[in-house]
Amino acid sequence: MLFFSIASAAVAPGIALLTYIYLKDKYDAEPLSMVIKVFLLGFLIVFPVMIVQRGLAIWLGEGPLVSAFWISAGVEEFLKWFVLFHMIYNHTEFDEPYDGILYAAAISLGFATVENVIFALASHASIGTMLVRALLPVSGHAMFGVMMGYYLGRAKFSTGWKSRKFLIYSLLLPLFWHGVYDWILDNVSQYWIWFIIPLMAFLWYGGIGKMIRANNRSPFRITEARGQD
Repeated sequence: MLFFSIASAAVAPGIALLTYIYLKDKYDAEPLSMVIKVFLLGFLIVFPVMIVQRGLAIWLGEGPLVSAFWISAGVEEFLKWFVLFHMIYNHTEFDEPYDGILYAAAISLGFATVENVIFALASHASIGTMLVRALLPVSGHAMFGVMMGYYLGRAKFSTGWKSRKFLIYSLLLPLFWHGVYDWILDNVSQYWIWFIIPLMAFLWYGGIGKMIRANNRSPFRITEARGQD
């Protein structure tokens, strides 16, 4: 019974956050089957990420900045971005800016869910520990995904240099903020909560703003408004 409770606590935050982000798509809801497939892609990249991270740790060492920005954030965000760019970016279902947010959040939360389950099983975590992880790493992955997806959506519906600029943003900005998050948790032993809570508040404030702006740029919003005239 305790095992079931801990397993549920490990899985539930990712599903809850993905449901929240899915329901925020106001104008053209994505096929649920497609969202689930991308969520499961997040499951599949966990083990390649672990292998690459182990190789880089051996090659580069594990200094604080290298570990936070290259080995952890760099590998995770790059592989998520790589999969999204090659499998989702040119997909016919990616037809409005908000879709970038939804699919990037889906792959990020799939990844975070498996990571959470592995942590729970390996460390025999308590329900309290899993609650903290829901509020921090799982929530963090969701916001890094929102950030990545917002700029993928901007890139998709821009042209020329602006499109390339937003593609660069879609990789580098979540990588940077993920690295900041990891560096705080790994290197600030005392009073870390005074740093991480403002960071999470900043990420959530920015993430909600990006969801609103992406919805406002939807071509289906314009069509809907014309239909009401």
